[in-house]
Amino acid sequence: MSEIENKQNNGKGNGNYSADSIQVLEGLEAVRKRPAMYIGDVNEKGLHHLVYEVIDNSIDEALAGYCNNIEVIINEDNSITVTDDGRGIPTEKMTKENKSALEVVMTVLHAGGKFDKDSYKVSGGLHGVGVSCVNALSTVLTAEIHRDGKIWMQEYRKGVPQYEVKQVGETEKSGTIVTFKPDDTIFLTTTYKYEILSARLRELAFLNAGIRLVLIDKRETDELGNFKRDDYFSEEGLKEFVEFLDSAREKLIDETIHISSEKAGIPVEIALHYNTSFSENIHSYVNNINTIEGGSHLTGFRRGLTRTLKGYAETSGMLSKLKFDISGDDFREGLTAVVSVKVQEPQFEGQTKTKLGNSEVSLPVDQAVSEMLSYYLEENPKAAKAIVNKVILAATARHAARKARELVQRKNVMSGGGLPGKLADCSDKDPAECEIYLVEGDSAGGTAKQGRNRRFQAILPLRGKILNVEKAMQHKVFDNEEIRNIFTALGVSIGTEEDSKALNMSKIRYNKIIIMTDADVDGSHIATLIMTFFFRFMNDLIKAGYLYIATPPLYLIKKGKREAYAWNDQQRLQLINEWADGKESQVHTQRYKGLGEMNAEQLWSTTMDPERRTLRQVTIENAADADHIFSMLMGDEVPPRRQFIEDHAVYANIDA
Repeated sequence: MSEIENKQNNGKGNGNYSADSIQVLEGLEAVRKRPAMYIGDVNEKGLHHLVYEVIDNSIDEALAGYCNNIEVIINEDNSITVTDDGRGIPTEKMTKENKSALEVVMTVLHAGGKFDKDSYKVSGGLHGVGVSCVNALSTVLTAEIHRDGKIWMQEYRKGVPQYEVKQVGETEKSGTIVTFKPDDTIFLTTTYKYEILSARLRELAFLNAGIRLVLIDKRETDELGNFKRDDYFSEEGLKEFVEFLDSAREKLIDETIHISSEKAGIPVEIALHYNTSFSENIHSYVNNINTIEGGSHLTGFRRGLTRTLKGYAETSGMLSKLKFDISGDDFREGLTAVVSVKVQEPQFEGQTKTKLGNSEVSLPVDQAVSEMLSYYLEENPKAAKAIVNKVILAATARHAARKARELVQRKNVMSGGGLPGKLADCSDKDPAECEIYLVEGDSAGGTAKQGRNRRFQAILPLRGKILNVEKAMQHKVFDNEEIRNIFTALGVSIGTEEDSKALNMSKIRYNKIIIMTDADVDGSHIATLIMTFFFRFMNDLIKAGYLYIATPPLYLIKKGKREAYAWNDQQRLQLINEWADGKESQVHTQRYKGLGEMNAEQLWSTTMDPERRTLRQVTIENAADADHIFSMLMGDEVPPRRQFIEDHAVYANIDA
């Protein structure tokens, strides 16, 4: 809801407040009234979450041992069909409710087999509102059940059953088919993105070895008329997941370490690998849910890893010449790992409910890591030596980075230092009202300074291409002047020696950080370098929704006194068709090669005016996928980067 709408609704109205003013929302009305409470938001993220809720039911059947194949189809009208070969949702009448179990599951919140430990030992989330929420937020949903030799069906519109559950045929198969179309009066967009669904299905295949997931897009066909399709199947699970994540990085050890055990009734699976990079990439999951804020399982993993590696390094005598202590961070530099646990009753906490709070999970993960890693180090002395040498190198670099970090902190404006000389700050001091543009070069920076609104818009020009942090040691990152200027201008502090990844945002000076670069190859490269820096060192700012990308126009089209801007070739051709019947010779087209070619007024009206500009917010829909893409684009390995560019040559546009 917009601020204006809030002000209108918070007015005095007619002043009447009586018993009749109290509303009781029955059934699924509450979901339709406040959808964001149940699925997060009504944007693209919430739209795709509907699909995940239906898939999760099928995955739960797979975890229980009854399902091997799951198929997701994006239909031509952007409706979704999810099919599995599980047992099929029960259709017989429930005595207490006097309704079919299928109808209860589809129309009643907190109903389902997930609350019965005999039906599902573990499941994704245990909220019990999933498929009923999907039903409530769909204009139409059809459930087709194959069970006990019969086919049953029921249709719903906005969550309301259109008829009793009925038998429509016979079958030799078993399973559930759910087809739904999201309600366009609720969602801001109802167009599904293949790449987002693809990333989630690939992730689920890695997390659940032996289950085949298929994604089909009926909106797109190849030259032979075949629908776009991807099949995902993993025999080795997390081991293959880590190898996929590390495919664009140089290996430090040949083998991926795989840990699979059950401690205190909690299944623990971990895969880890060391590479020559300088970043730590750990992805943790609970019952297939990506716990992006970590939790007790991640704490147990880090503790077990540090204690075991440190014990081995000390016993082997490799640390005898080191004159300073080694920290936990040093053991995780160059580490890629996936930690997955299955918990019967997970308790989530944190701002986004993606942090595991079950304290009893920490020790089993710690023990599993300690046992298996100790065995691996003893059996593989060459790999063990390479890992310890990497740890020593990381510790040495960390001590060098301390001085650079202290320099950044001293220069931090909130610590009494001073703002960067190139920064043109705004007059307003309220971070919620302020925004900063990170602009490519002094020329564009000068134009932006002239065109901006000085009250709330700040400009920080960056000289050329900033350091590629994907290939740089930490002290080199903090030594870089352009990066120091970003830290200082934003007013954030960058962690301590003990936890170099911690980001203190309490004194941040702007709530919008906007990357503004030229609309060409060099500009895209600079934008990707900046995004890589934020992803690796200021990830919390992305999670908080502070990072944006400006979209300057590519063309200015003129004919007589008429002129209009075009942001892509499609818009350019559309204007030429409208104004000159497609005859390019009758219009004047100016191609903007850089921001510096616009005057201040043009830059303001097209790219900086909040009333008319288009900003793209940088979000992390799938952390593992973003990690893979950044390491591929900015790392040393050329073949995967070339393949990515070839696949996306026309529209290489990364949503981080």
